[in-house]
Amino acid sequence: MTMDHALPETLTIRFPKGAAAPSPEAEAGIDRAAAVLRAGGLVAIPTETVYGLAGLALLPAAVERIFIAKGRASTNPLIVHVDSVAMARSLASHWPESAERIATACWPGPVTVVVPKGAHVPDEVTARGPTVAIRCPDQPVTRRLIEKLGAPLAAPSANRSLRLSPTTAAHVLESLGARVDLILDAGPCGCGIESTVVDCTVSPPVILRPGPLSAAALAAALGEPQAVAIAPQAESDGPARSPGQSTRHYAPLTPVEVVDSSAERVAMLLREGKRVGWLTTRGADPTTRRIASSPDVVVVPMPEDPAAHAAMLYAVLHAIDKRSLDTIVIDAPPDTDAWRAIRDRLARAAAPAPADGDADGD
Repeated sequence: MTMDHALPETLTIRFPKGAAAPSPEAEAGIDRAAAVLRAGGLVAIPTETVYGLAGLALLPAAVERIFIAKGRASTNPLIVHVDSVAMARSLASHWPESAERIATACWPGPVTVVVPKGAHVPDEVTARGPTVAIRCPDQPVTRRLIEKLGAPLAAPSANRSLRLSPTTAAHVLESLGARVDLILDAGPCGCGIESTVVDCTVSPPVILRPGPLSAAALAAALGEPQAVAIAPQAESDGPARSPGQSTRHYAPLTPVEVVDSSAERVAMLLREGKRVGWLTTRGADPTTRRIASSPDVVVVPMPEDPAAHAAMLYAVLHAIDKRSLDTIVIDAPPDTDAWRAIRDRLARAAAPAPADGDADGD
């Protein structure tokens, strides 16, 4: 499908959690998105994690358009979004007990399960691998859309490869432009980083990508204190089992440094004549305030709570990336389970760019 437009239409959709049904205006917008998707088009959809670039998961031509729009590697699988556990089971050749427990306890929510794929799931979705990644988003607009379609949506993050994931509709427009046919704007994403991905084809299940749902929360869902492991991070030439495995992604254009002694590093860069952005949880520290008096530094105080920090992170990086700075310095987060996902995203944002420029978000 080819849309004849310079920029995508953006529809503001308000469907609050807890509402029995969307307003007539919101329902009309969701119907419009469903029509675009049924015709093979791409729609940017809101989720609680980041905005996704959606196409019909069981329509190979639409899936191929997603890869082209993002400039995404063919070995990087897509996450399939569903509206129910029943729809998720229909995509699997076998539905493991661990997937059932996680889905029952945590869906809708920011966790993706990797299970053996059903024969009818296109190879394009799974990077020609034997598994499929599935989640049910905690976003009423998108679940209503999937319900109307009666079909799952393949939806990686709605950004170009190597770019920051979008947490607002404006971020989508800036990154993808006319590569997307329609944007559903339901406001900022609540979690702000991509979903936790858990491989349920092995026992115990393994976290392939840390995210908003912690290892402790997953262990509780599985009913066993040590029921989930953390997979070592390694890249491969073959199909990945999960997105988020590339050494570099989730990155602004401005170079990023993640350091323990951030005040010292910022001071050094300023002495070298650099213009610096600094994301720090120590905004009230006297040293921070002294450094902040320099006209060549932009200091952004960040929350000390990991969930609040994650919710702000990408939006702050999107904004500060427009300031024509030489470097962005970020405080290294604590090495704890609660901060694991943020540490993962920052490490990848700070990694050198690959020669082929091939990496992306959700």
